[in-house]
Amino acid sequence: MTATRDLLAEKGYHATTIAEIARRAGIGTAPIYRRWSSRESLIEHAVFDEVEPFSMPRATDDLLADLRVWVRTFLARLAEPATRAAVSGLMLTFQQRPASYEMLHQWADAPARAAFGERVAGELSGEAPGFAADLIFDQLVAATLAQALTRGDADAELFEARTAAVLLALVRSSGALEL
Repeated sequence: MTATRDLLAEKGYHATTIAEIARRAGIGTAPIYRRWSSRESLIEHAVFDEVEPFSMPRATDDLLADLRVWVRTFLARLAEPATRAAVSGLMLTFQQRPASYEMLHQWADAPARAAFGERVAGELSGEAPGFAADLIFDQLVAATLAQALTRGDADAELFEARTAAVLLALVRSSGALEL
């Protein structure tokens, strides 16, 4: 897993082949193929399964500060060089194999979506707080993913402040989000 992440960070997605991973790890390709059916599944495992799960930010009395922590947490993880390289390369695979999107959804969504929804639930207006929380969470993921892929963590503090402000505006106007 370390060899895979290191290669992704150093050489990018296209240079991270099974042969190169095996060479870097000091093993043959056969043990890799016994566990992973493809390069993509190995890369997904190395980047999404083998890293620490998101540490859910603790809620405070300051929603804007909490949203900044959420943005910072997502951006830090997605802007990691190995993750940036993996996601941009895997997007091609995902396009050809739509079921592959599930790995990215599981990684970003599972506990994070629920924890985010719990944090903003009391602040949401309207009749469908879960629906609004999901839409706002999707904006968090989309914004941080776009920033991570295009700019990495450049101007992270400014991005964090602006994105948290937009998310807060969405929370405050959540009654208008219901369709």
